[in-house]
Amino acid sequence: MGSIFWFLGIIFFLNGMLRCMANANVHYYDFVLKETKFTRLCSTKSMLTVNGSFPGPTIRVHKGDTVYVNVHNQGKYGVTIHWHGVKQPRNPWSDGPENITQCPIPPNTSFTQQIIFSDEEGTLWWHAHSDWSRATVHGAIIILPAPKTTYPFPQPYAEETIVLGEWYKGDVMAIIDEALATGGDPNISDAFTINGQPGDLYNCSKGSTYRLLVNYGKTYLLRIINAVMNEEQFFGIANHSLTVVGTDGAYIKPIPTKYIMITPGQTMDVLVTANQALSHYYIVTTPFADTNAPYDNTTATAILQYGGKYTAPSSPSFPTLPSYNDKAAAENFTKLLRSLASEEHPVKVPKTITKSIFITVSVNQLYCPNKSCDGPDGNRLSASLNNISFQTPKIDILQAYYRNLPKVYTNNFPKQPPYYFNFTGDVGNNTIYPSLGTKVLTINYNDSVEIVFQGTNIGAAENHPMHLHGFSFYVVGIGSGNFNNKTSPKSYNLVDPPEVNTIGVPKNGWLAIRFIANNPGVWFMHCHLERHASWGMNTVLIVKNGDTNATSIRPPRS
Repeated sequence: MGSIFWFLGIIFFLNGMLRCMANANVHYYDFVLKETKFTRLCSTKSMLTVNGSFPGPTIRVHKGDTVYVNVHNQGKYGVTIHWHGVKQPRNPWSDGPENITQCPIPPNTSFTQQIIFSDEEGTLWWHAHSDWSRATVHGAIIILPAPKTTYPFPQPYAEETIVLGEWYKGDVMAIIDEALATGGDPNISDAFTINGQPGDLYNCSKGSTYRLLVNYGKTYLLRIINAVMNEEQFFGIANHSLTVVGTDGAYIKPIPTKYIMITPGQTMDVLVTANQALSHYYIVTTPFADTNAPYDNTTATAILQYGGKYTAPSSPSFPTLPSYNDKAAAENFTKLLRSLASEEHPVKVPKTITKSIFITVSVNQLYCPNKSCDGPDGNRLSASLNNISFQTPKIDILQAYYRNLPKVYTNNFPKQPPYYFNFTGDVGNNTIYPSLGTKVLTINYNDSVEIVFQGTNIGAAENHPMHLHGFSFYVVGIGSGNFNNKTSPKSYNLVDPPEVNTIGVPKNGWLAIRFIANNPGVWFMHCHLERHASWGMNTVLIVKNGDTNATSIRPPRS
C-alpha cells in the first residue's frame, strides 16, 4: 500500500512539474545602452540609458518564465547588467556583476543574457552592475502569478510601477572615479526622483512632476523599487493608508501603515485605495540616514491625482513622514515584515544549521602616508566584511572557479571576525584598518546556512542594506547592540520570517538570515549602498556542485 502511495505521489509531482513547464513562456528583449540627453534641475547632460529612457524599460513575465535579453552596448565604456532578486538556478553566467560572474560588455559589442525565473512572484528589478552606472541604468521586473493562479489578495483595479531614483548633475562615473582617486567621500546627489522626475520642491521641476491618476473608490497596486544609490527612503502618500503585501518578489502578511522604509535594492508591493475627497495629494520620498556621513537631505514628490470635476488645490496635501534620522521608525517598520506562510506560499526555514557564519560590517580607513588622502585623518575611506576589504579581480571569479584558473581569488574568507570586541560601543582603533583581499567563502551544496551580520561602530556607523545574489533568504532575527549566541537566537522567528534578497542591518545592531544553499554557482554578496560597495563591503559565496548534473552549474552558453 505504501508503494502505491509513493508511486501516486511521484505521478502527481511529475504532473505538476510538466504543467509548470507547459505554462512557462520565453520572452525576448533588446536593451540598447547609449548616451541620451536629459534636462533636470535647470541643466542638460548626457548620460547612459537603456533604450533612451530613465528609468529603463520594464520586463514583464509570469512566474517560471525565461527571458533572453540581448544587450547592445553603444555607450562609451564597458557595462554589465544584473537581474536583482532573480535566483537564476544553476545559471550564474547571466547574473551580471562585473568581474564576479562576467567581464564587462565592451562598447560596440552585444551580449545575450538568459534570465531564468523560478519561484519569484511580485516585483524585482534590473540594473547595471559596473561601478556607479546603475544610477541611470535600471528598470522594473514584474513577475505576475503563473497562469490560472492569482494574487493572494483581491485583484487591484490597476497597477503602477514607482521607481525611486537619484539625480546627479555631474557625471556619476566621474564622481566615483574622483572619490576613489582622492580617498574621500563621493559627492552626494542633487535630487531624488520618482519615476525619473524630482518633483515640485526642486528648481525647474514643477512642470514635469510625475502624476498618478486614480479613480475614486478603486484600489491600486504600487510596485515600488528603491533604485537610489546611497540612501534608504521613507515613502508615503498624504491622507492615504498603505497596505504592504509583498517584498523582494515574495508575498507577506498584509501590513497597514502610513509609511514604508525601503532600502536601496529592495522592492515592495503596496496597495492603496483612492478613498479620499477628490483632489491632489503629494506622494513623497525622503531619506532615512542615521549616520554622520554626507547624504542628500532633499525631498522628491509626485502627485496622486483623482479623476472627476473639482477645483485642484494650489498646494496638495503633504504626508507626515518620520524624520531623516528616526532609527526607531525604520526598524519598527522592518520588524513588521512576515511571510505569508500559506499553503500556496509556504515557508521553508532551515531548522538545523550545518554552516554558521558571523560577519562584521564596517566602514574603515586605509592608511595614506603624510595624510595625503581626503578621508578622515588624511587617510582613505574603505569598508569591509570581517575586516577584509574586497578587491575586485581583473578576471571574473566565475571563470576562474569553473576553469580552475590560479591566483584570481583565495578560498579563505573567514567564518568569523579576526577577534571579538565591543562591536557597537567605544571601539577605539579596533580593526579601523582592514586587510585587502579577494577572499571567497565556499559552501557545500544543500548546506543549511545561517549568517549573522553584526553592525559595528567603526567609522561612520549606519544601516547597511545587505544583498545576496542567487538566493532569497529568511530574516529570522534582528536586534540592537551585540549579538549574543546564547540569548539572541531565543528571539528568532522560525514560523513566518520574511523571505527577501536585500535587508538593512540596523545601525549598531545585528541581523540573522537563513537559507538552503541549493543553487550551485558563484554569488556576490554586498552592501547596496553604492559607496560602501565601491570601498570593499563585499564578498563572494561559492556554492559547490551537488552530486548530479541537475545539482551542478549549467555549462556556459556558447
